[in-house]
Amino acid sequence: MNTTKKPRIRVNDAITALNVRLVDPENTLTTLGPGNHVGIMTKREAQRKAELLGLDLVEVSPNAEPPVVRIMDFGKFLFDEKKTKKKQKIQKIKEIKLRPVTDEGDYKVKLRNLISFLEEGDKVKVTIRFKGREITHKELGSRLLERIKIDIVGFGVIDQEPKLEGKQMVMIISPKK
Repeated sequence: MNTTKKPRIRVNDAITALNVRLVDPENTLTTLGPGNHVGIMTKREAQRKAELLGLDLVEVSPNAEPPVVRIMDFGKFLFDEKKTKKKQKIQKIKEIKLRPVTDEGDYKVKLRNLISFLEEGDKVKVTIRFKGREITHKELGSRLLERIKIDIVGFGVIDQEPKLEGKQMVMIISPKK
């Protein structure tokens, strides 16, 4: 259970401070340029200015002394915030595990899964595990990773070239943008 709550943004009458510092981001009140400091005034004065423009008074920095408020369209602000949050897709790393002696049919299934992961926008970590004395034939693992590089050429780009880490060879692939 997540106990941390996102701080609520105070708008119009929900602002509790008596005096506020008004900032004008859209340059609606002054001719000095965007993001300019208009001044310290009572909350009521700032609300009147917002009402005249048909916009909302939004508290952007409640911890400042006096709190900083901005005149903006709050509905549009929330919409834009949700839109940017949606675009920030968290990229997962999927892993495909192979052996140097993987048969052709199994290879094709793994390759198909790898390509589908890349098409979904996920990074893929390709791991070739060596068991026992197979480690003496590193070239088999290298050849298999080179073959994968050739087969995924239209779907992804190599982030990390193949390298040996203990008893496994690893390569990381990112989706093509």
